[in-house]
Amino acid sequence: MKLTKKLIAIPVVALVAAAAFALPASAATPERYVTVNAEGVVQVTPDAVRLNANVVHIAGTSAEALSKTSAAASKVRAALVAKKIATKDIKTTSISVYPEYNYTQDKGSVQIGYRATQSFEVIIRNATSAGAVVDDVVAAAGDSIQIQGATPFVLDSAKATASARAAAVSNARAKAKSYATLLGVKLGKVTYLVENSSPVSYVPVMGVAKSADTGATEIDLGNQDVTVSITIRWSLL
Repeated sequence: MKLTKKLIAIPVVALVAAAAFALPASAATPERYVTVNAEGVVQVTPDAVRLNANVVHIAGTSAEALSKTSAAASKVRAALVAKKIATKDIKTTSISVYPEYNYTQDKGSVQIGYRATQSFEVIIRNATSAGAVVDDVVAAAGDSIQIQGATPFVLDSAKATASARAAAVSNARAKAKSYATLLGVKLGKVTYLVENSSPVSYVPVMGVAKSADTGATEIDLGNQDVTVSITIRWSLL
């Protein structure tokens, strides 16, 4: 019985000793790093305008209402083409015909005809001509036209996005260096980078007004922010 106990005890001691001996070899220095978030913002002047307009007619029958609306829509297209708007930039977004009602207290809702509507989305690539385009469209379609909006935007934001991205990296590096200085260490290599958003465009505050001198419509383009947000990690030395 004593011999058996000794034989069992020897392997246990050997395993414990081996484990104790292996611990220092497997221990590793914890990785040190700093992770920062940063944004880069570039302001640009919009170079295009998105025009949204409706052509509307009310008539006694749905066919008549649609026919009059189509005729007015043709005038809108002709005015746009005359202003050198490409057909690829003129898009019909919807066509609808439905009963039109008038409500009075004594009679309630009474159908008075049918309302036909054709909606357009137009890209005006020369932003400075947008006001004149609006005036010509209104002149062509008369009271049947409804201008729903004229929104300036950046047609090609690739250059602005690249500049915003460079600004974001520069801001991130400056922030990381500041932390490294405060901690008394140096920045090493970049070990992680993710772009959280690219780009984020904020529509500028836009005004549509008539010029005091000529009475022509003017569209204020304002400025638009193009923003890129990133997260970067540097190792610390």
